[in-house]
Amino acid sequence: MAKPPPAEEETAALRRRLRRLVATITAGGAGAEAFDEAATALSELREAHVGGSRKGARGEETRSAKEAESVPAQFLCPISSKIMRDPVVVESGQTYDRRFIADWFSAGNQMCPQTQQVLLNTTLIPNLLIRSLIAEWCTENGFALSPIENQEEDPICNSEQRTFDEIFNKITSSSNSTERKQAIKGLRLLTKRSSEFRAVLEERPDSISQMTFARFSNPGLQNDPQVVEDMVTIILNFSLHDSNKKIIGDDPEAIPFLIWALKSGDMGSRSNSAAAIFTLSALDSNKEKIGELGAIEPLIDLLEHGSIIAKKDAASAIFNLCMLHENRSIATRSGIVDVAIRAIGDQSLVEEFLAILALLSSNYDMVELMIEFGGASCMLQAMRESECKRSKENAAVILFSICMYNRTKLKEIEADENANGSLASLAQNGTPRARRKATAILEMMKKTKTIHMHNRHSSC
Repeated sequence: MAKPPPAEEETAALRRRLRRLVATITAGGAGAEAFDEAATALSELREAHVGGSRKGARGEETRSAKEAESVPAQFLCPISSKIMRDPVVVESGQTYDRRFIADWFSAGNQMCPQTQQVLLNTTLIPNLLIRSLIAEWCTENGFALSPIENQEEDPICNSEQRTFDEIFNKITSSSNSTERKQAIKGLRLLTKRSSEFRAVLEERPDSISQMTFARFSNPGLQNDPQVVEDMVTIILNFSLHDSNKKIIGDDPEAIPFLIWALKSGDMGSRSNSAAAIFTLSALDSNKEKIGELGAIEPLIDLLEHGSIIAKKDAASAIFNLCMLHENRSIATRSGIVDVAIRAIGDQSLVEEFLAILALLSSNYDMVELMIEFGGASCMLQAMRESECKRSKENAAVILFSICMYNRTKLKEIEADENANGSLASLAQNGTPRARRKATAILEMMKKTKTIHMHNRHSSC
């Protein structure tokens, strides 16, 4: 007589038991009894599911396989290989579905399943960005997610505030320079590793001012390049927490310190300072302060002379700052147009520089500078040689503005078009915006040619 399948509650318990066993085996070091127990659990679970309808099970298996193939890899839990309902981040920085990583830790594991890094704590931090991206993707693709069991985020633990205070007390009060340096390094690591430590700034909004004062008041810290880089990076890490952006922007010492490091620090400090300014400039109020306090000129200098990573950070910061109209004039006076056009001609950060110039191309004075520095031929080169559709689009946007403000450039553009057909190709195959701009330039060329022929006929 066949054994009746377990009840639904028993089946759920079997799944949990099997997950714990698989997690233990995957971690390594499991004994033979763990494999035997897992095989027994799997057999019982198979009987529960397959006993009713093998055909239905095969259909479900096929559906699950198709689902797994269509879901973006970053939305799948590394443990279950299923789309995450409640993504959380562990200390190593990896993201998992809460229920599966919780089972992993409940089985006694103290390491990250992905990196095999031993974890000092097993705090689970909700990954709100991935959660929102998954929700958006599911809506667009018709996937229904089961509700999250617990959507409440844990408040900042008192123990973390105490740890922060202990470290910060060493930074601001210790008479030992070495101890202060170690404390600054420790705070850098903590703010990098834990979003909960980044959130502590909300409770300690004057921390950055105190930290910068402690540096300036201690000769052993003042000129130490590693201390400068660590402090810049602490501000960068703090700025990643959205609610901290205004706190840092309102701090009277934070942005001036970043600008000082941008001018005087080593390449690591300058690059991280540019990254911090980029992050802070997400707020319009910060864009204005950063521009007024003089960050744009040293950012352009970094854009011209920095390492490739530093240049990318500087370009992102300048683009963000130039979203504010007042900063566009500052950037232009500081030489951004000349630097950008020379870099595009040298095939350096073409996509970033074209995006900046496209942002500036709505202003007549800025377009005049682009023309002066050979902008028309530079944009034609970018349209011919770039493989990025967005770069071709921005080149067309800039070239259209050049044509609007200076029709004499149409002859040069027509000669290039007759030789290469770049505009005609873009009008057919570019992005919607690129097609509009390319078509408009071709129409300008056609009208100018018609007027020229008409005038020549009339003069006969």
